[in-house]
Amino acid sequence: MKFNRIDWQAQKEKRQMEYKFTEIEKKWQEYWKANKAYQVSNNSAKPKYYVLDMFPYPSGAGLHVGHPLGYIASDIFSRYKRLKGFNVLHPMGFDSFGLPAEQYALETGQHPAVTTKNNIATFKSQLDKIGFCYDWEREVRTSDPSYYKWTQWIFLQLFNSYYNKEENKAKPIAELVKQFATSGSPLTTHHSPFTPEEWKDYDEATQLNILMNYRLAYCGYGEVNWCEALGTVLANDEVVNGVSERGGHPVVKKKLRQWYLRITDYADRLLEGLTRVDFSDAMKDMQTNWIGKSSGAEITFQVSSELSVVSNAPLTTHHSPLTVYTTRPDTIFGVDFMVVAPELELINEIKSAEQAAAVDEYIAYVKSRSDVERMAEKKISGCFTGAYAVNPFDGRKIPIWISEYVLAGYGTGAIMAVPCGDERDFKFAQHFNIPITNIIGSHYNGEEANATKEAKLENSGFLNGVVMKDAMEIVIKKLEEMGIGKHKVNYKMRDAAFSRQRYWGEPFPITWKDNVARVWEGDLPLELPHVDSYSPGPDAQGPLANIPEWVAKELETNTMPGYAGSSWYFLRYMDPHNDAVFCDRKASDYWNQVDIYIGGTEHAVGHLLYSRMWTKVLFDLDLVGFDEPYRKLVNQGMIQGSSRFVYRISGTKKFISFNKKNQAGFAEPTDALHVDVNFVDGVELDIDEFKKWKNGEFADAEFILEDDGKYICGVETEKMSKSKYNTVDPTDLCLQYGADTFRMYEMFLGPVEASKPWDTKGIEGVHRFLKKLWRLFNDELKGKIWKEEKATEAELKILHKTIKKIEEDTERFSFNTAVSTFMICVNELSDAKCSKKEILEQLLVLLTPYAPHIAEELWQQLDNKGSVLDATYPVLNAALLVESSKEYPVSINGKVRTNINLALDIDQKQVEELVLQNEVVQKWLEGKAPKRIVYVKNKMINVVI
Repeated sequence: MKFNRIDWQAQKEKRQMEYKFTEIEKKWQEYWKANKAYQVSNNSAKPKYYVLDMFPYPSGAGLHVGHPLGYIASDIFSRYKRLKGFNVLHPMGFDSFGLPAEQYALETGQHPAVTTKNNIATFKSQLDKIGFCYDWEREVRTSDPSYYKWTQWIFLQLFNSYYNKEENKAKPIAELVKQFATSGSPLTTHHSPFTPEEWKDYDEATQLNILMNYRLAYCGYGEVNWCEALGTVLANDEVVNGVSERGGHPVVKKKLRQWYLRITDYADRLLEGLTRVDFSDAMKDMQTNWIGKSSGAEITFQVSSELSVVSNAPLTTHHSPLTVYTTRPDTIFGVDFMVVAPELELINEIKSAEQAAAVDEYIAYVKSRSDVERMAEKKISGCFTGAYAVNPFDGRKIPIWISEYVLAGYGTGAIMAVPCGDERDFKFAQHFNIPITNIIGSHYNGEEANATKEAKLENSGFLNGVVMKDAMEIVIKKLEEMGIGKHKVNYKMRDAAFSRQRYWGEPFPITWKDNVARVWEGDLPLELPHVDSYSPGPDAQGPLANIPEWVAKELETNTMPGYAGSSWYFLRYMDPHNDAVFCDRKASDYWNQVDIYIGGTEHAVGHLLYSRMWTKVLFDLDLVGFDEPYRKLVNQGMIQGSSRFVYRISGTKKFISFNKKNQAGFAEPTDALHVDVNFVDGVELDIDEFKKWKNGEFADAEFILEDDGKYICGVETEKMSKSKYNTVDPTDLCLQYGADTFRMYEMFLGPVEASKPWDTKGIEGVHRFLKKLWRLFNDELKGKIWKEEKATEAELKILHKTIKKIEEDTERFSFNTAVSTFMICVNELSDAKCSKKEILEQLLVLLTPYAPHIAEELWQQLDNKGSVLDATYPVLNAALLVESSKEYPVSINGKVRTNINLALDIDQKQVEELVLQNEVVQKWLEGKAPKRIVYVKNKMINVVI
């Protein structure tokens, strides 16, 4: 960048010699902003590098010290790559649509557009004070119409595409229409087959309804978590113990018309893509398990009523058959009961009159539970339907149960239970006293299930004596011959729900005419209309259903979910002001994949999967040139709050100090109250501030203090939260210690990937380090002390040892050890009284990614031209680190008395000569010759006298 020197000499003369971090940081932040120091071009001869943070949701609470952890790490790496000669894209924006903003607006009586704008201003102010190198000219906001215009456009690409199974990629739906018109339809489970002539004879509505079975973005009906109080559908992870995570409101299952993304078509490619990205093994496991690919068989069982079983009469009822999916078809003779998901409509058809009331009651209970709770719950529950399935191989009647641990969305929503081979089935059978068939002989002990595939089958008809793993294909072949089963690959993952019954989200560019979805014919964006009320529409529709003008245009009343805008935002950063396309292909070809993406593991199976799918669709449609969005992923840990507690003696206004409370003899009951950590110094409470807290609620409190007159608080590590009063505003720390201190301390706390507690007390040590660094350049009395002298070999060794370690640590994101290395380096230079420019300016370049403000200030003090931001990263001279000598401990009769520095290639005779010349050794010898001198190379020397 160009460096405007203004009147640098005049500033130099006015500058005082102490470390005035507040003035320094304000000056350089303003200067970098005015000179567009962080502006990034899409046209550069340098190699590119793309560093991306998972962008924040701008809540009203603002940032606390836990939020910037990943941002500081990415900022350090971005600056480092810039110094290494890369053209670095490091943007920031805001995930500004979503339910929290809508709820906050409801609570405060403000429009979400207003609160979101204000919250973003607060976030940007806080981020800027920490000194991040964001190119703010590339900022995106998902709630900005100029942004969601392209979210809507990409949705329409999904809507107008289908997955071609033969080519294994997305293709335009228009190609499928041509296929229908020339060849008719293939056999499908979605609709009856038709000829080309029949297709042409269908009216438009019929054709569009058929095409909905193929679209990558499609509409259907499904069970959702409906929260009446919030007026919206909630994701599974937003429901806890049957109530909403936000507000604790009741949640029930409700069948609604929903938009979905056909992510299941991409299951295999999502799995394959994990082999080509640098994600942690834990992250890959989470995504693999979520996709849940398995191979097995789909088997159809006839269903019998209870009456037929009791009378042993032939089947006279005409129930729909029950189809199950199993990964273990070899165990079919060990099926002792069936379990069906409570949501299946088949239950109402097969339940007996005697069991109807119990079944209905159980289904009502399950509707209050989220899928996550149902799968995690260890309590066994279920209800017998009164109906039976018939084993196709031996005619045995198998009781059909319903239970919450079977989900409608996985497989067929029904399983065949083999208690001797599956632990969950075993416990279910034990709980409900269902007899267990042993098909694995001695491998089953009657006390627990055994999932072996090595047993020879028993009690299994034509499979007797066959090893289980060999029996699988035999059974599948038999089922296919009988026409009642087939080989099947299945996935636990379900198509992603893509609509919400709320206001603050992207409108769908879809109209409904005669109950058929059509593309809205107007220009994009279809803007979100202003409303004064966010209450749900009729029949659980979104708030947009309350707007007569919207309804009159027959527009979709749902809005898109939060992950819509976040699935592709990394692309818009590449070309943020383009009104013609979502991202010019030239820009996406240049920046390509995100080289390193930093964010929390909580997005493992949500945002990350959807973003990967969207990228693959755009790749299939030749809109981008890569099919995986993120080359490398780093998951930062959580900075936990270190809470402080005061102890009120129950029923009084008296507070007792922590140690006094725990002394022997004190037995009165106490109530532990969270107290604001911002007026606790370590563990010592500022009593005056405590009395002023909460509008003087504790103004007349009394205190039982420690013997030294202090009130000591209790400590507990918890999640950082406003409700626990354990949040710390980074802005306050930047004002008190400086942004550079805050940045380095946050990194010094521990590895980026690890969770660790926050403790403001420790920040003083990092601040002292920066002041010590400052004193290598300036003395408060003498002024400037740095020199132009040539560095010694010892000083160069200190520098290059630091270059090696800092480069290694920065490359592997080990920023905590890098901060320690800086501290060691400054201590060694201070001990060596080294203030030479040749050493110090290289040290400043190393320090720039970590503490850019002080680095820039001292860089200018060294009379360097240009900015330290554009300096050349120091090159390691490995020769300086090659040791030519070693310091040996010298013992007299086994006790160390002194040390001596010797060349590495020295021999025994030379060692003896030098040892005997040593003054300390001569003192102990008292003029006598030693009996012998023992020299162990690279270890020690012992003089025997």
